[in-house]
Amino acid sequence: MTDASSSSAPALAIAGEFNIFTAAPLKARLLDAIAQAETAEIEVDLSNVTEIDTAGLQLMVMAKREAASRGKSLHFASHSGSVLDLIDLCDLTGFFGDPIVIRNSI
Repeated sequence: MTDASSSSAPALAIAGEFNIFTAAPLKARLLDAIAQAETAEIEVDLSNVTEIDTAGLQLMVMAKREAASRGKSLHFASHSGSVLDLIDLCDLTGFFGDPIVIRNSI
């Protein structure tokens, strides 16, 4: 995960695998970003996530809830195909409430 500058919100970008093998360091980085965010809006860019499993999905849920418990709003953006597939499979689009691009299945 790398930090990226943004004029409206602290932004993080997760790249590569977002799974059980990367969960521990990514959890620490997400929690740190939430704790240190100086604004109430936090954005996490998922455009370069190549693989995600339920451990990654659990981290997304945890981060959303942790931000809310601190009075902040965390949004996921630019979801990769892998992320969209898993969110759709688990029927969690409504939970996250983030704008997503609806893909054409034809």
